Amino acid sequence: MAECYRLHGPMVLAYLRRFVGRDSAEDVLQQVFLELWRSRAKYDPARSLEAWIIGIAHKRAVDHLRRQARHEGAQLVSLTEPDLAATDRFVEEFAEAQVINDALAELSPEQRETLVLAYFSDLSQSQIAGRMNVPLGTVKARSARGLRRLAAILVPEEEL
Repeated sequence: MAECYRLHGPMVLAYLRRFVGRDSAEDVLQQVFLELWRSRAKYDPARSLEAWIIGIAHKRAVDHLRRQARHEGAQLVSLTEPDLAATDRFVEEFAEAQVINDALAELSPEQRETLVLAYFSDLSQSQIAGRMNVPLGTVKARSARGLRRLAAILVPEEEL
């Protein structure tokens, strides 16, 4: 169970934050993994483990929102069962993001910061040079080396 939590906890937490918000997501996460433990005999190995976990997370999120609505006297918008295709897409996107995050962690701090600013903050190389207080040529070199290293990490069979 600890291994399952370690592997899938971040994905489930990200999924729950979309519904119940940052403050409640960790509480609901604990409920999800408690239910997983209690109903582990019901898991069908022919199905995707991630989809089964997300299905339980969705149900616990709905329960949490219903309790919250009753407590606050608010109307709860009808929530349907999770769309399996959307759940599969979420799981795949989360897994891809984790792979990229792990690969970025293997870069030098300077290369990682340069690439994060370029691709996730959408800054130009000139803007990055100003923010990092380094010459433009240094940013260009870090970007090029970082991208080559990242490609080698993500596609190891192709020596780039």
